[in-house]
Amino acid sequence: MKPVLRLAAAAALACIVAAPAQAMSVAEFLARARALQAMGALAPLYPDYVLLRGEMRGIVAAYRADIDAARAAGRPPHSCPPALSPQITAERLLAELERIPLAQRRMSMKAAFYGYMKRHYPCR
Repeated sequence: MKPVLRLAAAAALACIVAAPAQAMSVAEFLARARALQAMGALAPLYPDYVLLRGEMRGIVAAYRADIDAARAAGRPPHSCPPALSPQITAERLLAELERIPLAQRRMSMKAAFYGYMKRHYPCR
């Protein structure tokens, strides 16, 4: 590959990597999750499986960081999950997402997850 082409390819890749990730909506998450459910046991072999798992891992990490930061700053946390991390199964999460009215499914998955945690683990 010519040096100029190599430089152009590296610049294009840098633009792709540096571009901020757009938050996934509840509607998009549900659509992808339903399609994966239809795949059955083969679902983990599809790229969307990795995408959805990564989306949730990022949201959970941000949630934990927000809770820890609020506590460290002496502010009340957003919600108060038990000391041992609550186990939220995929089925439970999808059931909660399905309860969101169609008109509100444009909200981000992060907003939906935070709402779920606030409803199920309020601070008392």
